[in-house]
Amino acid sequence: MSDVAQQAIWRLPFPLRKAVTSRIAALVSWPLRCSASLFERAGTNVCHFPLSAYRYRNLYSLRTDALDRFGKRLEQRFSRDEIRRMMAAADLTDIVFREDEPYWIARGRRARPIVNTGAA
Repeated sequence: MSDVAQQAIWRLPFPLRKAVTSRIAALVSWPLRCSASLFERAGTNVCHFPLSAYRYRNLYSLRTDALDRFGKRLEQRFSRDEIRRMMAAADLTDIVFREDEPYWIARGRRARPIVNTGAA
């Protein structure tokens, strides 16, 4: 169902796309996030709850992630090893992945400085 929605939403003009994805965040993601948070406080293991990884994140994060998920024409998913190889191929070193959810966050350091030659 989310794939069908994504196919319709990414075609919208940006202001409308942003408004729609903000409403998805507020009306779908936020209640799921709050439910996971409440159940966790009650002592329930919420690791399998939808969007439980977002239970400590704010609405702004949910909005940006909804725009990222639904507002793009193509969503590509990569494994940790594929991401590491792409980052290394881009001359990044000291590549570190987040060890808790969401796992797909990584950072690296540029191996060599970018030199501006002044050419346009």
